[in-house]
Amino acid sequence: MNQKDIGKFIAACRKKNNLTQAQLAEQLGITDRAVSKWETGNSMPDSSIMLELSQILGITVNELLSGEEIHMENYEIKADENLLALKQRDENNLNKNVVICFIYSLTLMVGIVVCVICDIALSGGLTWSLIPLSSIVFAWVISFPIIILGKRGIAGSLLSLSFFILPFLYILSRLVNVSSVFSIGAVMAVIAMVYIWLVFGLFKRFPNRALAVWGTAVLLLIPLQFVINGALSTMISEPLMEIWDILTIFILLIVAFTIFACDYARRKR
Repeated sequence: MNQKDIGKFIAACRKKNNLTQAQLAEQLGITDRAVSKWETGNSMPDSSIMLELSQILGITVNELLSGEEIHMENYEIKADENLLALKQRDENNLNKNVVICFIYSLTLMVGIVVCVICDIALSGGLTWSLIPLSSIVFAWVISFPIIILGKRGIAGSLLSLSFFILPFLYILSRLVNVSSVFSIGAVMAVIAMVYIWLVFGLFKRFPNRALAVWGTAVLLLIPLQFVINGALSTMISEPLMEIWDILTIFILLIVAFTIFACDYARRKR
């Protein structure tokens, strides 16, 4: 399984189907830069889109991984070779991610040790160091799935964030001895998590319309702002709307319009 050969084969099949890199990228919900990287042999298509890519190009996944059209007499042999190569690549990626995770964990551990040592040296015990310690542990827990699994770990990280955010805020409020950190923070966290899961669901539902989903996500920030302002107004008597809120809405509308315009232009090309 040679990346250069696969890239040349993708380019040839794309041209055979009268597709530009931008048109192929749009159908797959990715950037044309990603397609360019495939065709120059600098990267491989993700396994999650290989089947769709093959269908668009009018080839089989086996031919895609072989980087050439396959005659029936060689089909099974090539399939076995490609399966072994994919298995080896997945193992290599997992090993690389494990090393990255180890370095990341070790770096965070060093940060924890430094904070604890400084705290003991200055205060004679564990006082303020518990705040960065709990924050570092929280960051490690929610980032671990993404570091190990890459894109496939996004859902796991979101689940970890959803599950641990409230306990973390409670612990933090006890450490700083400010009850509002939890009472207000918990409400804000729940609102934010609903928004994040909604956007994540949109990306899963419309994988081929990334720009449109981004535009929708920006637009959803406007009602999110009203919900947050309403909650803060109830809890701490903050004004429901200020001049900065109006300016923020105006900017969000401009950004969303720009993204939708780019999406429309890309689909028309």
